[in-house]
Amino acid sequence: MTAQPDHETRGDLFAPACPTRQLLERIGTKWTSMAIKVLAEAAPREVRFADLRRRMPGVSQKMLSVTLRSLVRDGLVVRRVEPTVPPHVHYRLTELGLSLEIPLAAVRAWAEEHMAKIARTNAIHDTRASGLSRFGGAAETHRRDEEEQAAEGGVSGQGDQ
Repeated sequence: MTAQPDHETRGDLFAPACPTRQLLERIGTKWTSMAIKVLAEAAPREVRFADLRRRMPGVSQKMLSVTLRSLVRDGLVVRRVEPTVPPHVHYRLTELGLSLEIPLAAVRAWAEEHMAKIARTNAIHDTRASGLSRFGGAAETHRRDEEEQAAEGGVSGQGDQ
């Protein structure tokens, strides 16, 4: 008889086979964060699929369906279908799903607060990278990276010693 995995133990993100990695991949998407936020604002009430989609600009019907299906499977959201023509589908957060709103809200707030700085850093990096690839290639890029790290106190600039 094969031993069953213990699903009640705490995960370990750094263990290669740990399902925590897959869970973080699912809950770390922008669409999951937005869906959790909309549903949390409505809690404990339900939100219809069409209302969710309206409140999540840019999400396609398919992507919202995939996101909600995943949240239902994980036990974070409950789905209820009214047997009408066409059927009305409603969603609400479970207690577990509601517990995810606080950490996701913190990540959203951090992203919104730091977005402009990160965009500037990306633009600087992309400009440097495109200039370096035209004028010196990988060797020049490596040399400049070492110079930047040395200036920041991270590397001696003399290579591995």
